[in-house]
Amino acid sequence: MNDDKLLKIIDELHIYEKKVLKGLESAGYEATPEEIVESQKMDIKSVMSAAGILESRGLIKVQKDVKDILSLTDDGQTYAKQGLPERNILKVLGEKNSIPMTDIGKESGLEPNEVKIAIGWIIRKKWALIDKGIVKITEDGKKALDTDFNDEQLLKTLLEMQQLLLFEPSKIIKNGYNLLKQRKGILSVKKDVKYRLKVTKEGKKVLKQGVDLTYTATQLTHAQLKTGSWKSLKFRSYDINAEHPETFPGKIHPLTRIIEEIRDVFLNMGFTESSGNILESAFWNFDCLFQPQDHAAREMQDTFYIKNPKHSKLPDDQLVKRVSDVHENGGTTESEGWQYTWDREVAKQSVLRTHTTCVSARFLSEYKPPLKMFSVGRVFRRETITYKHLPEFHQVEGIVAAEDINYKNLLGIIEEFYHKLGFKVRFRPAYFPYTYLSTECEIYLPEKGSWIELGGSGMFRPEVLEPLGVETPVLAFGLGIERLAMLKLGITDIRMLYKSDIGWLRKLPVTDGVKLN
Repeated sequence: MNDDKLLKIIDELHIYEKKVLKGLESAGYEATPEEIVESQKMDIKSVMSAAGILESRGLIKVQKDVKDILSLTDDGQTYAKQGLPERNILKVLGEKNSIPMTDIGKESGLEPNEVKIAIGWIIRKKWALIDKGIVKITEDGKKALDTDFNDEQLLKTLLEMQQLLLFEPSKIIKNGYNLLKQRKGILSVKKDVKYRLKVTKEGKKVLKQGVDLTYTATQLTHAQLKTGSWKSLKFRSYDINAEHPETFPGKIHPLTRIIEEIRDVFLNMGFTESSGNILESAFWNFDCLFQPQDHAAREMQDTFYIKNPKHSKLPDDQLVKRVSDVHENGGTTESEGWQYTWDREVAKQSVLRTHTTCVSARFLSEYKPPLKMFSVGRVFRRETITYKHLPEFHQVEGIVAAEDINYKNLLGIIEEFYHKLGFKVRFRPAYFPYTYLSTECEIYLPEKGSWIELGGSGMFRPEVLEPLGVETPVLAFGLGIERLAMLKLGITDIRMLYKSDIGWLRKLPVTDGVKLN
């Protein structure tokens, strides 16, 4: 260690650290904290704090000696003086050889709650046995009448000596301790910790260089600035590499942060946000979207149906009639419909919404084009929980309605949306019950060298729009947010988003943007 480095270390030392070093120097480079307290007129807390820092700098070594001190509690002292409960029973058995179980308490003078414990221990020590409700003394019990057991010997020793060190104990003390520690409230074990401070080679070099105990300031006060006394102060340097406690500031949950990022993208693109009910009628969730009442998605295996309320209120009769006609014969859309008898009661069933497209349907029934709307919310499906599926997840939905809007506009809007999120997107044909010219959106992952499907889109069918009174084209798109979050956060199990893994959450950045791994 060169002189410059030594001077730098000395300059960074706190006054308490310097005093501890000087105290150790005067004590021959080795002392206890209590001796430093006495020689340097410091409190023990300051000495130990300074010693910890000096040890982290490699200037001293803190030796720790921990010993277990064994003593008796109040109950333990009572047993040491009066004897353990099983000893009381053994004394009676020594006179009578056998006692009925029912007479144990009366004969031994034990309380009812002590009898059961004492019987257990006298059998365990092989002093007695039980034969048809009679407690009988054994040969071991007769031998024990005039001999203390290991636990009894330890009780008497502790009563006489007050305390013992549990350091390489004798066999008798060790066996007695193992027995007594199984009984609550008899023994007390306290740790006696002794420290010794010793200067290292590096510490001796620092002391040889010279440690000045002149006070060094660490901050400026208003009075020092006002009077100018700061000019004569010697300031202490700071070690920017010093150890410090790790802190974990509060932060927004990563899933919430990604939802907010998606919301900001849509708002900046001029969309209006809407929301809907989690509890929805089958009419808005399925029927209004031209999904037949015998469609597989409506089965109990795919949809959560609600018992209370079992039915939901339908909208006005005119809208219901138009939806009914579209299902049965296509209505005025020139479609053939589904060619079945539409059931009003089925449409009234209450469900947990399976998608947020029902929000789009309601919005179109209430507002006239031109319009741009998006919604973010939870949806529910009867999915088996796996690394990529959950029965409850978030979905974002968007629609644009205007004259002369077309499929190319749909692709352009989606491409711009994903671009703002940092993804390259491509499209491939798909099928959805309520759109035509349907497409699925895939994004490219450079680190995996592959494409992954994230959402669906398309132009709403006339069978969806005409019952709602919408005469302009409407483009629609949606995606599952959890799958997007998995990609942005670099995780492979969707359940991680809901596990509240504190270690994982602490490692995530606090910044608003979540970078793609």
